[in-house]
Amino acid sequence: MLIDKLEQIKGKYEEISGKLMDPDVTSDMGEYRKLIKESSELEGIVRKYGEYKGILKDLEDTEEMLASDEVKGDEEMLMLTEAEKEDLISKRDSCETELRMMLVPKDPDADRNVILEIRSGTGGDEAALFGLDLLRMYTRYAERHRLKMEYISSNFTELGGVKEVIIGVKGKGAFSRLKYESGVHRVQRVPETESSGRIHTSAATVAVMPEAEDVEVEINPQDLKIDVYRASGHGGQGVNTTDSAVRVTHLPTGMVVTCQDERSQLKNKDRAIKILKSRLYTMMREEADREYAENRKNQVGSGDRSERIRTYNFPQGRVTDHRIGMTIYKIEEFLDGDMDEIIDALMKDEAERKLEQYGY
Repeated sequence: MLIDKLEQIKGKYEEISGKLMDPDVTSDMGEYRKLIKESSELEGIVRKYGEYKGILKDLEDTEEMLASDEVKGDEEMLMLTEAEKEDLISKRDSCETELRMMLVPKDPDADRNVILEIRSGTGGDEAALFGLDLLRMYTRYAERHRLKMEYISSNFTELGGVKEVIIGVKGKGAFSRLKYESGVHRVQRVPETESSGRIHTSAATVAVMPEAEDVEVEINPQDLKIDVYRASGHGGQGVNTTDSAVRVTHLPTGMVVTCQDERSQLKNKDRAIKILKSRLYTMMREEADREYAENRKNQVGSGDRSERIRTYNFPQGRVTDHRIGMTIYKIEEFLDGDMDEIIDALMKDEAERKLEQYGY
């Protein structure tokens, strides 16, 4: 199955290469650009396949040498040839793994910008403070990967914890790496306000949505109910003297988005509609893809402690991702944005499941 697929890709690549030599094709810039793009997408796989076939040929030759009387009669040559065979088997397996990963269909939303939402769940003030830790973690992670973050909407508690924060994340591969963060994050630790030293369990929810393009999600203005009100700060204190905060309700789905960070009512309205479009796009995406079949509420959960994708256990210094059963013992580094070890493992797990699905 793998070889058949690779031969098919090689044939397609050669067909495109032939077309790129045709003057009639090169005179059509639109068609030419399309073929160049297709060619560049296939070139890496074809090159790796050539390397793979070379290894298979070398391995076949080595096995023939091992079966020859000349090698069998020379102990030193036999040992060297067997060692070469083991090295070639290792190279073959590694190359085959790389090829399988290269065959995984790319998520069409992989390079999209992201709308990331963090909300406190079960646990009161401690849950909100943990939400702040997650916000800092994603900020550090974005810095490490040269992603740009922008606050869209925020609501903090009097202690500085996160009630709700919505941020935009921009940059190459933003969604491909952050999409695994959707769900309930659980923390186990002794709160600073806990005098008896008792460990508390709290939770915060995270939702990660690909940013929708205007052309992909059209909203009928008649489907929107827009309310304006005075923005408030910590503890309900008014921060503006004008009604600049905006609440947008999408009547067909009941989705509600509020924005109050900007002083301009128009800017808050634009941001709220932008978030709404991304939520609607995510809903459409999930309905179209079995792997994202559950709706947004099921993806994020209710914020209950029992529903979780990851646990951050401070007494034991560990972070456990429950989807792949992976535990690392460097919680401080992870919360400082050093998340790649788990995210890379999640990406690999997804790729392997897709390979199994496609039978490669």
